[in-house]
Amino acid sequence: MIAVDTNILIYAHRGESDFNVEAIQIIANLANASTQWIVPLHCLVEFFAIVTHPKVYRPPSSIDDALEFLDDVIASPSVIIGGDAATTWSRLRLLLVDGAISGPQAYDARIAAVCLDHGVTELWSVDRGFSRFPHLKVVNPLAKS
Repeated sequence: MIAVDTNILIYAHRGESDFNVEAIQIIANLANASTQWIVPLHCLVEFFAIVTHPKVYRPPSSIDDALEFLDDVIASPSVIIGGDAATTWSRLRLLLVDGAISGPQAYDARIAAVCLDHGVTELWSVDRGFSRFPHLKVVNPLAKS
């Protein structure tokens, strides 16, 4: 199963992104496919926090626009919103220790733990920081082949 990281969602939402068209197509292809895919709940929250933040984007996305975008994404019948499972804490704890994770890197570790708990085979992200988690294959779908 494929998981989509926050940055792909942001690129698809923000028209000024250099990757806007490609990211929109990536989300559309996943949304229209019959194969299940996942967006970790934490990524939905991160997306909202980033695109509506006036110090990150000028102008920021309105609350309504950000929520409408997320509603459209999760309206796909093949998407799963990945939340914490009963095993997420123990998996997250191992990732934190094994990866010597500290500070804000813990947020990526949580996303990785949720992905692993949900059987994700690939996390689609442009964030190279996920390479700290060797059990999770990370693919940059925006990289030119």
